[in-house]
Amino acid sequence: MARGKGEGAVYKRAADGMWCTSIELPRGLDGKRRRKVVARKSKADVLTELRKHKAQLAQYGDIATSSVTLERWADHWLEERAKKLAPNTVAGYRTAFKDYINPLLGNKRLDKLTPTDVKRLHTVLAGTPKDKALRGQPDLPEDTEMLSTTYILLIHNALTGALKMAVREGKLAANVAELVDRPTKRITDEKALTLDEAVRLLMHLSTHPNGAMWACYLLTGARRGEVIGLEVERVTEHLDLSWQIQRITDITKAPANYERRHLEGNLYLVRPKSKAGWRTPPLVEPLATILRRYIGDRDTGLVFTRDGRPWDPADASKEWKVLLREAGLPDDVKLHGARHGVVDLLFAAEVPEVVIMEIVGHSSRATTRAYRSRGNSAQLKAAMDKMSRMLTT
Repeated sequence: MARGKGEGAVYKRAADGMWCTSIELPRGLDGKRRRKVVARKSKADVLTELRKHKAQLAQYGDIATSSVTLERWADHWLEERAKKLAPNTVAGYRTAFKDYINPLLGNKRLDKLTPTDVKRLHTVLAGTPKDKALRGQPDLPEDTEMLSTTYILLIHNALTGALKMAVREGKLAANVAELVDRPTKRITDEKALTLDEAVRLLMHLSTHPNGAMWACYLLTGARRGEVIGLEVERVTEHLDLSWQIQRITDITKAPANYERRHLEGNLYLVRPKSKAGWRTPPLVEPLATILRRYIGDRDTGLVFTRDGRPWDPADASKEWKVLLREAGLPDDVKLHGARHGVVDLLFAAEVPEVVIMEIVGHSSRATTRAYRSRGNSAQLKAAMDKMSRMLTT
């Protein structure tokens, strides 16, 4: 049968009478020929599909050849990512798909996903309570906390990553997640201790049995896992913060090149995500004296333990809140928020500004000065001196 102008390879299949068209595609990564075959009941429908696919081929340079669902593809993507990423990172991506992406989009075919689907996902996530017990309820309390914009961005990145691999492997012509604006992180003022509150906490630490550990957080701005993962041999003129404690549920899913050292149970010492995250800030006074007195004649092992055992990161966060309450301070300041007070404390300890920049990881003096608060520096300095004397005698 003769073809009309621009119809391409259109034919009627003898086996079932369906009208078909075949479109040649770029060769796959393996060099093999690829083609897209479409079958419809009428010739007109096939021609419509042919024109649509030709336009897609011209715009994106390729056409999807797979009808796999997003959920099935995500499982494949996660298995591949597990070979390269840290177990906890992959676990976060698994949760993103299982709890949020799959319930809304998991049953859709990859080649049927649209930018509108991604926008709808963003809208649903923005209205999802953080507390799972509140989800699905028609009337939410006025103070209901929704999923954070940071977490919504993580979910979006998981979807983007999965679709990116689908494009790379010829399953999709375009990554629809990249055709939509990424969720914007909400700018929030993380609560931090005021100067007066820092003074009260320092006074409290001077008699606290774990005062040296909390002082380490307050005077370095280190991450939660870095301080509790600090080892004696890594305390010299500098603090080597190139390892941190993490809880890893299933270490068997870790990639072969994932650096870790087992401590106990599910607790491991692991490297930061990249070497750029390794920090070796100088050990300054009064922290130098505090740590050396606390370590004593030990030459190995973790600097800080809890009843002789490694600290669990989650327990450290819980104990931080207990510490704040014991000192008569609001317990809504997160342990990570201690970093915001580091600059004030180091200035009060008369640490040179250039050294403070290195400790907290600032690239300019202006940034460091911007972190410095206005307040009663004399009172703060007195508190630093008192804490140093009481923790080192």
